[in-house]
Amino acid sequence: MNRPPKILVVDDQPVNIALMQKKLEREGMTVLSASSGDECLRIVAQDKPDLILLDVMMPGMDGTEVCAALKEHPDTSSIPVIFLTANTSKKDLIQGLAVGAVDYITKPVDLEETLARVRAQLRYHEIFQQNLELTRRLSESRRAAAIGALSQGISHNLNNLLGVIYGYLELAKVNVGKPDLVKKHLDKIEDAVTRMTRVIRQVTTVSTKMQVSLLPIATDRLIAGAIERFHADCRVPIDIEVRNEVGSAPALANVEVFEDAVSKIMTNAVESYGATPPPDARIEIETEMRERDGHSVVEFRVLDRGNGLDPRVRDHVFEPFVSTKSTVGVGMGLTIARHGIRNLGGEILLKDRPGGGAFAVFHIPLATSSVTASAA
Repeated sequence: MNRPPKILVVDDQPVNIALMQKKLEREGMTVLSASSGDECLRIVAQDKPDLILLDVMMPGMDGTEVCAALKEHPDTSSIPVIFLTANTSKKDLIQGLAVGAVDYITKPVDLEETLARVRAQLRYHEIFQQNLELTRRLSESRRAAAIGALSQGISHNLNNLLGVIYGYLELAKVNVGKPDLVKKHLDKIEDAVTRMTRVIRQVTTVSTKMQVSLLPIATDRLIAGAIERFHADCRVPIDIEVRNEVGSAPALANVEVFEDAVSKIMTNAVESYGATPPPDARIEIETEMRERDGHSVVEFRVLDRGNGLDPRVRDHVFEPFVSTKSTVGVGMGLTIARHGIRNLGGEILLKDRPGGGAFAVFHIPLATSSVTASAA
């Protein structure tokens, strides 16, 4: 969300509105207010908010009726509604959630807890909207088997993470009178949302055909940049040995795409050593000039002495969400790396290394003298 989130506070007590408005505005949010259900519906029709804090007990149209009316209209049904209520009976809370509220806060309101719950719901709603957009793009693309595998992976990962979110939301509700526990549960929700964001960002990368500008870049510069990117991304201390037979010969590449792809290949090499690489663990990078289909290419090899290719995923390592890890939200690194290398006009393979370990081999075109001169 590029603009400040817009929150509508609905309460028939002006002092309650004033307190929440002051707190939310201090956190950079835009606050609208209404003192009745009818006024709430009018404001929503004119200026659609990102979230509504809605008092349940109001004269005239109460909060439950307002929420039901919002959920009946397609333009407002997706707006998250958090109930503010002094009634903590299980029956009333279930009734409120049944009409479409995403959460509830009991009165007297704890402002820090309210802020945490608002932030959690805003993040969740943003992920929901991104997921809808991603689903729309995937349905339009219909890239046969690749899209089928991608869709299955997205569904599996996001459903698992949504399960985590719902679980901790329920725990937060159960412990509503214990702010420390509520904060702990909301931190878990935020972590799950962050991982969902990562999944969506990665899927968006591989589901989009990138148009990248290719320029002649010195091979040694490409390698140095990729190593620097790897250290920034992975943050695992490990020796890196470079054997560059090509020197500064220019390859036709895009710096950002190349560095991102090679960083992910190197990260995969580190992970092959296990959770904690041994002291003698290292990654080797080799380059060599080759001829492929009548054209000169620079061949790169990234080698390790880790545990080698797992037989369970050997034939599917480049497919989305294929991983031997049990953690959700992983298994996209090599998919994105292959996507990047292909956008540079090359291809990548992953093979067992004689004597133990594995190596990734890929190539990108060598810049011809005419291309180099043109770029200069």
